[in-house]
Amino acid sequence: MTNFFGIELRSVMTGFAIFLTFYAYIPYIRGIRLGNIRPHVFSWIIWGATTFIVFFAQIAGNGGIGSVPIGVSGMITILVAVFAFRKRGDIEITKSDWFFFGLALSSLPFWFYFSNPLAAVIVLSLADILGFIPTFRKGYVLPNSEPLGFYLIFLFRNFLAIAALAEWNTTTLLFPTSAGLVCLIFVIMVKIRKWNLESNPDSELDKKQQT
Repeated sequence: MTNFFGIELRSVMTGFAIFLTFYAYIPYIRGIRLGNIRPHVFSWIIWGATTFIVFFAQIAGNGGIGSVPIGVSGMITILVAVFAFRKRGDIEITKSDWFFFGLALSSLPFWFYFSNPLAAVIVLSLADILGFIPTFRKGYVLPNSEPLGFYLIFLFRNFLAIAALAEWNTTTLLFPTSAGLVCLIFVIMVKIRKWNLESNPDSELDKKQQT
């Protein structure tokens, strides 16, 4: 389906989506360097790989100018993955983290075998979701280790990126839609977890967060 928004409006939405990308990432990266934010290295390595590859798949699927925010996000995500790798000692890595990390990475090479970008986007979107699982676990155990505003900004950014796409089809829509929904679910999960901890201030997990 061809986007009914004109190129001028789509250019404005693309520009704003790129601005939100930098607006979210700059303080996030600063927080990592200061030790206030502790991202899970496995999630960010997977996101960096999938986001950047999906950018090319969206271009092939006639995403047009609306694909640019995904490309910009992919490049910055790789940078965050580098900082997350340097801070990996701050995060407990469990066997389940290794399992989902390996499962997600093992799915990435399969996109080379498909002859159309849609199949690639399906595989990469699945890998991206699997890559979120270690962060979900960390967010449950340490709900104050991630700024929820960061994920809400990206939820809105993905909405703008979707609105700015030249064509709306499964190839161009699947990745930003699934990523946005996972961000929303993550925010809701962490908020509920925080409320539960606040109602039980003497819990062991709450004490662990204060150390």
